[in-house]
Amino acid sequence: MNEETIAIKTVKVSSISLFYLFTFLFLSLPAQAQERGLTDMGLSQQAKMKNTPLGAVKWTGGFWGDRFNVLSHTTIWDMWNTWDTPWETLDEKGAHGSNGFRNFEVAAGTVQGKHHGPPFHDGDMYKWLEACATVYAISKDPKLDALMDKFIEQVRLSQRNDGYIHTPVVISERNAGIDSHSGDNTNIGIEIGNDHKKAFASRLNFETYNLGHLMTAGIVHKRATGKTTLFECGRRAADFLYNFLTNDAAELSRNAICPSHYMGAAEMYRETGDEKYLTLAKGLIAIRDSVTNGEDHNQDRHKLRDQYEAMGHAVRANYLYAGVADLYAETGEEQLMKNLSAIWDDIVQHKIYIMGGCGALYDGVSPDGTTYDQPSIQQIHQAYGRQFQLPQEAAHNEICAQIGMLLFSWRMFQTTADSKYVDIIENELYNGILSGISLDGKDYFYTEALRRTAEFPYTMRWPKQRQHYISCFCCPPNTTRTLCQTQEYAYAQKGSSLWVNLYGNNTLTTKDLVVEQTTDYPWDGKVTLTFKKVKDCQSVILHIPDWCDEYTISVNGEDLGHHPSGIVNRKFKKGDVIVADFKMRPRLIEANPLVEEARNQVAVKRGPIVYCLEGQDIEGGHRISDIAIPADIQLKEVRMEIAGHSFTALEGEACLYGNQKWDNHTLYREVSSQPAKKVRIRLIPYYAWDNRGYQDMSLWLNLAP
Repeated sequence: MNEETIAIKTVKVSSISLFYLFTFLFLSLPAQAQERGLTDMGLSQQAKMKNTPLGAVKWTGGFWGDRFNVLSHTTIWDMWNTWDTPWETLDEKGAHGSNGFRNFEVAAGTVQGKHHGPPFHDGDMYKWLEACATVYAISKDPKLDALMDKFIEQVRLSQRNDGYIHTPVVISERNAGIDSHSGDNTNIGIEIGNDHKKAFASRLNFETYNLGHLMTAGIVHKRATGKTTLFECGRRAADFLYNFLTNDAAELSRNAICPSHYMGAAEMYRETGDEKYLTLAKGLIAIRDSVTNGEDHNQDRHKLRDQYEAMGHAVRANYLYAGVADLYAETGEEQLMKNLSAIWDDIVQHKIYIMGGCGALYDGVSPDGTTYDQPSIQQIHQAYGRQFQLPQEAAHNEICAQIGMLLFSWRMFQTTADSKYVDIIENELYNGILSGISLDGKDYFYTEALRRTAEFPYTMRWPKQRQHYISCFCCPPNTTRTLCQTQEYAYAQKGSSLWVNLYGNNTLTTKDLVVEQTTDYPWDGKVTLTFKKVKDCQSVILHIPDWCDEYTISVNGEDLGHHPSGIVNRKFKKGDVIVADFKMRPRLIEANPLVEEARNQVAVKRGPIVYCLEGQDIEGGHRISDIAIPADIQLKEVRMEIAGHSFTALEGEACLYGNQKWDNHTLYREVSSQPAKKVRIRLIPYYAWDNRGYQDMSLWLNLAP
């Protein structure tokens, strides 16, 4: 018997048997993650680059490796405990539990009960889920996978047949005995006693915000795990918005608040290729111009394409700008880029804090002092305010605004390849966002002040001390998901080009490229890139940080001299080594004199890190207000540790003036002529403050005469 006969006899099996065999094999295979990045602009019309595949970059130690370990092993699990705490459970201060997960269980019909907590908790849980999915893309932790599945099942059961999901409304429908999971029940209204629950009854119900985060979480979860249950929930939510847009655009236009759904619709289009979702993204932004009696608060008083300055509520603004940047990436409309470029420049040149804070004012007005038409003046919460209006102790700076600025800047970078956007991304990650979470990964800021002193006579709306659970819990999961995704911003690719955006110990592994990065950044500026596998890489674009005025770049030991662009062109091969050395030194930074509250003051930066002074780091326990920094201060770099986290602190000799306390009943007094004394101080990174108990802190410090 020849080999051909053997082969023929071997494959004598019916087509039906083959069908069942292959079906069994297919279903037995584990779900496979996709080779797509966090934002998949690979085919976008205006994209100059694309993300590396989700999970392709892994921190291998160093600064971000340390932070990722805390986030992945402590933060996401501790936050789950917060979400899983029922309303009736009281903490030691008498505060209720979040009821976040319980709301989904009730909406799903798994348990009986009522809705508790703010209406945006749904979206906050989706953000937490997105953080989990990003971690899973790297860790492949089966326990984390099971936890996500547990939550996702309740989301699936909670979603209405028409794709709408908002637990306050769905719970009201269940408790009223209405079957909201069959038939067409769009915009169904429920009234139970004095409790009115109707879809889109108020923009402050945050439904579109929630749905946008559901879309994004579903896409990221699919890319991380290969599973599609949550993705299909997100897709049905997008379909609901598409139908809503088609049938009642005017009503939908009034419900764009913190518009995460703009980004969600654009990413849904990229994930599916379905033009319907691009139409949705275009339509959602277009209908803003139809809003009557709009507000600067929500950036809809003026038509979008007439706006060239950042205005209004900073979180809503930055989410809007990020969503418009997504639309530009897909359409290439030049007018949108004119708007976005002007707005971004306005923020960076006039309205952002040195540590990345956005939305300076708790309560502002618009226009502010520039109009005689007083009836046109509107109150704005979390306001960007006027140019150069940047208070310190009364600063607002909601963390979500900083995250929105990162999302905005990343999309601008992807569509322009201009490195100035990476400078803001780096600043936000190290200073504006990382400071939102405690070093142990359990407590959070909602707002970020630049100063805290015992003399300050007001109790602000939000505490200047991190809390484990905040009644407005939007920032903690947003902070968590963003920091869990830091590695996804480290590189970008296009063809044979590789952008290196963030520095830290990591390994980039794709099908055709493996690069190992070793460094002690941000404490040391030396960065080594070793090519372990190369198929086709002919250009490496190193980010040259704006804080660096002296650096060297070499390839395989050959000094390339001064490279302003950071571009290294050559046909890279396995074993090639790039070494970049960005010289770091402590620098004193002053603000434009138009920033009144920082006049005659200085801030301290070293590398990308912004520093601050806490009370216990002043020799003799003197008040921060009496400390002044000499322009020629010599700051010594020393290693220090707080809560198990090691970093570089700066020590030096400052001046002590006055030391004569003010009381809150004296507005003015004669200047004292007391000579200055010398006093030792130690500066720590701004992100590390408020980790050693309640004490005074200031980022800006008096400049010694």
